[in-house]
Amino acid sequence: MVRAMQDEVVVVTGASGGIGRATVREFARHGARIGLLARNVEALEAAKREVEGAGGKAIVLPTDVAHEEQVEAAAGRVEQEFGAIDIWINNAMVSIFGPFTRLSAEEFRHITEVTYLGQVWGTMAALKRMLPRDRGTIVQVGSALAHRSIPLQAAYCGAKHAIVGFTESVRTELIHMKSHVHLTVVNLPGVNTTQFLWTRNKMPEKPKPVGTIFQPEVAADAIYFAGHHKRKEMSVGWPTVEAINAEKFASAAMDEYLANAAWEGSLREEPSQPGKADNFWEPVPGDRGSHGPFDEEARTFSLQTWASKNRGWLAVAGAATAALAVSLAERRRFWK
Repeated sequence: MVRAMQDEVVVVTGASGGIGRATVREFARHGARIGLLARNVEALEAAKREVEGAGGKAIVLPTDVAHEEQVEAAAGRVEQEFGAIDIWINNAMVSIFGPFTRLSAEEFRHITEVTYLGQVWGTMAALKRMLPRDRGTIVQVGSALAHRSIPLQAAYCGAKHAIVGFTESVRTELIHMKSHVHLTVVNLPGVNTTQFLWTRNKMPEKPKPVGTIFQPEVAADAIYFAGHHKRKEMSVGWPTVEAINAEKFASAAMDEYLANAAWEGSLREEPSQPGKADNFWEPVPGDRGSHGPFDEEARTFSLQTWASKNRGWLAVAGAATAALAVSLAERRRFWK
């Protein structure tokens, strides 16, 4: 069991922007004490002010999650400042928009180190502290792309696939140990985040999320829910559910379809800006919050996610409705 929500200790990696920043605000609304991990100190300080304005507490911990020793040091600082960590959220990522053949070995390695190994190091640091106490939750921020890859993001898709495989293995080990530490994965759709402002781009057009776009608050709501409920996995938005199921039942057809649809769907009808600063090796200075450039089209609500969160009572209501229908049918037949 976690502590009372207003007293929770939470760690969020990638807390300076995008989904991480929105997640920080969601936990802050419930009075959590939050360790903020990312590279951009200026944006982390802004996130801290948001937390304190919402009634929570925060500590700024400049961290490059590609380096295990930095993640471990940050975890130690959080517990020294706030006490035992209840929930650890692995969210930090970097990527590149462009064909695999245009990526250097160094670029591919760096995406893997941040997006995949960053979650490994976060999980390692969290388990080191949670296992002896036999409590705590680790939330891996995943993606529909962890189950169905698309063109122009080979390294990122590979990292997200690796996260799912790694997490499944560790989860089975925890089950074998009869541990009460819980691991969960939240699979996300296309989200209107700051990554579309600062991710390295090797295409002639500006990038965009593929398919239906959701606001980062939709993702943050699901991540908060996952942190407090014992779900193995949670998918956000019908596009995520559709992509996962299509890969299961029509993988080859999806290859053919996405080869063009996702290539073109990843690009805006606006030319890219050669030489524009990106956050690949170093953070872009300044604070850009959590939203990207797609506010006008991004959805603020997911009916599928709402249904997933409320599936228990929806199942009861469905069963009750079915039972009532059967009862009415039987009565009509009896009185005929």
